[in-house]
Amino acid sequence: MGVNNLSFFETVLSFFDKAAACTSHPKGLIDQIKYCNSIYEFKFPVKRQDGTIEILQAFRVEHSHHKLPVKGGIRFSEMVTQDEVKALAALMTYKCAIVDVPFGGAKGGIRFEPKNYTEEQIEHITRRYTAELVKKNFIGPGIDVPAPDYGTGSREMAWILDTYRALHPDQIDADGCVTGKPIAQGGIHGRTEATGRGVFFAGRRATCYEEDMKKLGLAKGLEGKTVVVQGLGNVGYYAARFFQEAGAVIVALIEWDGAIYNPKGLDIEAVQKHRRETRSILNFPGARNFVKNTDGLEYECDILIPAALERQITAQNAPNIKAKIILEAANGPTTAEAEKILVEKGIMIVPDTYANAGGVTVSYFEWLKNLSHVRFGRLSKRFEEGSHKRLVSVMEQLTGKSLTDEEKKIITRGADEIDFVNSGLEETMYNAYDDMRETMMKSPQVKDLRTAAFVNAINKIAVSYLQMGIWP
Repeated sequence: MGVNNLSFFETVLSFFDKAAACTSHPKGLIDQIKYCNSIYEFKFPVKRQDGTIEILQAFRVEHSHHKLPVKGGIRFSEMVTQDEVKALAALMTYKCAIVDVPFGGAKGGIRFEPKNYTEEQIEHITRRYTAELVKKNFIGPGIDVPAPDYGTGSREMAWILDTYRALHPDQIDADGCVTGKPIAQGGIHGRTEATGRGVFFAGRRATCYEEDMKKLGLAKGLEGKTVVVQGLGNVGYYAARFFQEAGAVIVALIEWDGAIYNPKGLDIEAVQKHRRETRSILNFPGARNFVKNTDGLEYECDILIPAALERQITAQNAPNIKAKIILEAANGPTTAEAEKILVEKGIMIVPDTYANAGGVTVSYFEWLKNLSHVRFGRLSKRFEEGSHKRLVSVMEQLTGKSLTDEEKKIITRGADEIDFVNSGLEETMYNAYDDMRETMMKSPQVKDLRTAAFVNAINKIAVSYLQMGIWP
């Protein structure tokens, strides 16, 4: 099969094979890491409003059990296929390894279009799906921990938790069976914007190395960088907002129904307001519409952020991409053939397996919170504030100068949950990028960040398997 005809999962395998060739692990170990460990496909009925019965197809794939629990979102979409779920599960395995989150990778999905169903029906579908997972032991805080994905959110995660609790009434750690929950149901502050914030941290770290930016003809840092964002869902919106707050200029925005541009910049909040009022980003005051929404991907910019679905940058449009950096906020937005073209053009690709790991990183923090049964900051916030106040008081006495009440409030404030979450996410994203960059610089075989990310993931997973004593 030609590269142009590769399925999503086969594309992931091609990236994997390219990286595996740069390692010295035995073939048996590489194959164990490469393929999915468990694939559960099942069907169940749902009653429609007109009384007819429809049979829905559902999946849960556990790609790697080198660490438990496995972790991955649940997708509700009429486009869900086994191939897609397998690919996303594999990417989750590598993503977790790249950012040192101790999970194996998994993914789930139900093939249906939520817009065509009532809330009551969606709840029934979600609860039935959860019950099926429980029957086959495909969910649990120490086994398999789902999360939101395309078409799902905190509402669905709350239904999953409630169903799991009902079937495990004596399990003290039941809250840890799923992440992305509402705060009142054991969720964590910062989870909603986590993936978008992680994309922002990835972009900020990638542009902080002056020598790397010089090769692209760019200055160091995000200030003044022109940015195009595809997809204004949860990930794309927050990524655009954080980039704009950092001084970048959002010059184009792309949605499924159209795309707009303004070389002087678009205010993301104003666009969102226009979108709520008109149900479209098109005809935004001060901006021009692209003839086709996909034309936005080819608009001239410093950073292109594809934050929609997979396979958006292909061999057909890759030659026309003018961005100098592609920051992959979506899963699998670039095909293998497109990747070759982009690399040959000298474009830096910050890969999805790293760039969109903010969601699973903060999900890990939520899982830890659920297992510890303590909100981050609860035990230390007031103690920190007291210590800071005493320190400020001593400094005022020594210097003879006094701070204003507002200055004291800022300086003495103790860290709350959101502070720990954002700090931990920033640390995670920075360390992971530095590890990828170091691998690329040290190994002559590794010529791009994606390959470096896969090499790092393969090496870490291999160590886990070797420590199990499976391979001598």
